[in-house]
Amino acid sequence: MQLKLNKAAIIHAKRATRKYLNNEFRDKLSQAKISVQLCALALLFAVIASSVIILFRLMLVWAEQYTHSDATSFNNVLTDWRSYLPLIGALLIWLLSLLGSRRYRRMGIAYVLHRFKIHYGKVPLQSAAGQFFQALIALVTNFSVGREGPAIHLGAVSASVMAEKFKLPDNSVRIMCASGIAAGIAATFNAPLAAVLFVFEVIVREYKIHYFFPIMLSAICGAVSSQIVFGNVHEYDLINVIRIPLDHYPILLLGGLGLGCTAALFNHSLLKVTAKGQHWPLFYRLLIAGSITTLIGLVLPQALGSGDLAIHEAISESPNLWFLIALLLGKMLATIAAIGFGVPGGLIGPLYGIGALVGAILALISSALFPSIAPYVGLYTVIGMTAMMGVCLSAPLAALVALLELTNDASIILPAMFVTIPAFLVAYQGFNTSSIFIKQLEIMGLEYKVAPMNQGLQKKGVRVLMNRRFVVVNDDDELLLEVLKRAEGRPVLVRNADHQIEMLRLEIQSFEDETTLSRHLMVGLPDSATLNEAYEALAAKRSGEVYIYRNTPNNVIGVISWANLLQEIRSGQL
Repeated sequence: MQLKLNKAAIIHAKRATRKYLNNEFRDKLSQAKISVQLCALALLFAVIASSVIILFRLMLVWAEQYTHSDATSFNNVLTDWRSYLPLIGALLIWLLSLLGSRRYRRMGIAYVLHRFKIHYGKVPLQSAAGQFFQALIALVTNFSVGREGPAIHLGAVSASVMAEKFKLPDNSVRIMCASGIAAGIAATFNAPLAAVLFVFEVIVREYKIHYFFPIMLSAICGAVSSQIVFGNVHEYDLINVIRIPLDHYPILLLGGLGLGCTAALFNHSLLKVTAKGQHWPLFYRLLIAGSITTLIGLVLPQALGSGDLAIHEAISESPNLWFLIALLLGKMLATIAAIGFGVPGGLIGPLYGIGALVGAILALISSALFPSIAPYVGLYTVIGMTAMMGVCLSAPLAALVALLELTNDASIILPAMFVTIPAFLVAYQGFNTSSIFIKQLEIMGLEYKVAPMNQGLQKKGVRVLMNRRFVVVNDDDELLLEVLKRAEGRPVLVRNADHQIEMLRLEIQSFEDETTLSRHLMVGLPDSATLNEAYEALAAKRSGEVYIYRNTPNNVIGVISWANLLQEIRSGQL
């Protein structure tokens, strides 16, 4: 008998310990502070996100072995079936879109930004398959799109879905989403620092220390995964970059003005096409994009693909100026058609190709006037890549660091910074340019703006502020007054006959000098919610309380009052 009692006590003690550790774990994640728990979870989810991206890259490498065209003459291009891959790809993407629900057709960076800002980074799992296979087809069939689009979407899905499976607080789900994105970018480009900066500049759009370490760990995980499978490869380290003398900087300034004008033209053209085709049927949009891409490919096959072929032409030994200008126009048109008409994929790869061509064209024109510039064509090419990405995506720092990591050459830093500033000013002030992703959100009618106070409240979970000292009683009018008296100031909650939770209050009627017992229906929130949900539930009346529950509404674990929320807001800690 004694042995059975001891076993029961041990089991009870284990359950109590597990419950305490679980509660302590969730309390830590609800805070807007850096913690070991947050970093460990980010690293775990980054492994999963990186694995998905590595699988995507391996399938892409395998498929490209069969779709890469070696045709060199126009006649060979016409007869090669691979020249018509964009049309085949458009049909396959459309057929795949029919298999899924219309609800989950949205994808890409702008959509992820919307989910991050408005829905705590919760990207539906159902959208992952469409993004994976449609983007894979788009890249394999030579559309002018980049790899970072699927990397960002798939990284966000992988991390956020896992965070929801673990039932993490919503404020932590958002951090996990950002970490998954960083892992995806780093696993795609082997550029961990650029991945961190891109997430902060484009997705998070603010710097918080409790975001920084999980995102940085995830980027490291993505880069290590890439190096294990593909080796420590820097994609553009073959570009010959020579340190430019200071007396060439006035020419760089003029180059920056030219790059700013080109970036503004590209942004406005892309957004105009996106807005025009927004309400067209998907089949028509894909057919137009496939037809335009195919026609360009028949004349200028170097304009197709992510951007590597265009970069190769830009850094070739004896590039022809008129050919580069024609290739630039073809690359811009192919990219605008693909992205503008909804072909799944990213922008960074094509922007690198366009920027490289613009940089090489500027170098050739300048070298005709100033022959001493001829040896620096490689540097102009990299500067063009940096400026185009930085201006078009409104991410100048991420663009600079990305090219620094991809070329593995620090000599690009000063001239690239010098060119990017005038390019940015010309595009944004002279031509009223904005970030492509923000404008895409506006065209699609997706929200992304959150008021600063609400944004601050979203960073903390309800477990941080909830009052754990409360009393819950069943409905019995004869005992309620006695319970209220014995509660000693603790909130008293009543579970009524309909299993709803009500707050019990003792109110003084001043005109009769009497007290009455009143009951007010309460709103319940899961313990994964943030303080912003509690604020929205109470803001209309600017009074009252909400109760916090774990798993089911019957398991009440805390109470948050309007007075507590106001005190938190005024504390200046948000």
